[in-house]
Amino acid sequence: MIIIGICGSSGSGKGYTCEKFKEHGVVHIDTDKVYTTKIVVAGSPCLNELCMFFGKGILNSDGSLNKTALASKVFEGENASQHLKVLNTITHKYIRSDVEKTIEECKKNGVSAILVDAPVLFESGFDSMCDVTICVTAPYEMKIQRVMKRDKIPRAKAIARIQSQLADERLRELCTYEIVNDDKGDLDAKIASIIRELKIDKGE
Repeated sequence: MIIIGICGSSGSGKGYTCEKFKEHGVVHIDTDKVYTTKIVVAGSPCLNELCMFFGKGILNSDGSLNKTALASKVFEGENASQHLKVLNTITHKYIRSDVEKTIEECKKNGVSAILVDAPVLFESGFDSMCDVTICVTAPYEMKIQRVMKRDKIPRAKAIARIQSQLADERLRELCTYEIVNDDKGDLDAKIASIIRELKIDKGE
C-alpha cells in the first residue's frame, strides 16, 4: 500500500483535487473532517485541552467548538502565531492517532493507496508517515478570492489565513509532486500522470 500526503494553503483548491484522486480509487483521509467530526466534538479530550489554554470563550452555548472564536485567536492579533502553534501542538496528536488507526484498517482490507489530506502536512509531522507528498498550488490572488468567497470573510482575514501557512515556494521544495490548480491547466491529466507513475490501479 502506498500512502500519499497532500497539502496546500487555503484557497489552493486542494479539496477539489482530492475528489479527483478518489475517482481513481484512492482512499481519502480528510484530516480537517477528522478534526471537526471526531476530535473537537463537545466534551472531547482535545476540546477540553483547548479550553484549558484558550478559555471557554471558544465554546458555543451547547459546549461545541465556536470555530469563529477560535480562528480569531489563532489568525489575528500580535500573539496569533504563538497561539496557532499551541493549537497545532494540541490537536495534531489526536488527529494523528485517528489517522494511524484508519491506515491500519485500510491495510487489513487490502487498500492499495491512501491519500492523507493535511493542510499542514509538514508542520504536523504527518509527512513522516507518507511514501510520497503532493502540494496543490494556485496564484496568490486567486487563493485570496477563493478563501473570501468560501468562508465569507474580508480580504484582510483571508490574507492572514494564507500567510499563516507555508508558502507555495516552500511546499515545492518539500514535496515530491506539485499540482497547479489555477483553472487553466489540465488538472485531470496531471493527476492521471501521477497515478500512472505511482502504479495505482483504479478500483483496487
